[in-house]
Amino acid sequence: MGIFGLFGKKDVKADLGKALPYMITTEFTPYRLRSNTRSSSALSIRVKNLTSEPVMTSVVVEVPEKLSLDETGFTRQKEVRVGMLAANEEKNANVDVFGNTSTDKGEYTIGVTAFVHYRDYAHVLNAAKKRTMLQVV
Repeated sequence: MGIFGLFGKKDVKADLGKALPYMITTEFTPYRLRSNTRSSSALSIRVKNLTSEPVMTSVVVEVPEKLSLDETGFTRQKEVRVGMLAANEEKNANVDVFGNTSTDKGEYTIGVTAFVHYRDYAHVLNAAKKRTMLQVV
């Protein structure tokens, strides 16, 4: 019996730290960008909680150097705080991905990481990563 047992709370940290916490699905609308022009595509991220406990969730999106997450062209990483996800609950997060005049043709890898937090967003318990490809034509 741990310290949490005395106060009627159970320690779920060990359980949440072992298994894969999320199922992440991504979709681009439109599914490709135009090269060497200012264009954008909306990245829709769907996060599903696979654990049996409610968890505090945030999603971090990272793009390569030729792409950006804002119109100015300087932001390469963005955090979206999703909030609490109950067991088996799904939520969406939307992020715009921008190309500019220096974006060449090709495929660009975009990283999506969903984090399990405890207490507040500064404390990370577990994470799930996914890489997705954006085509520039």
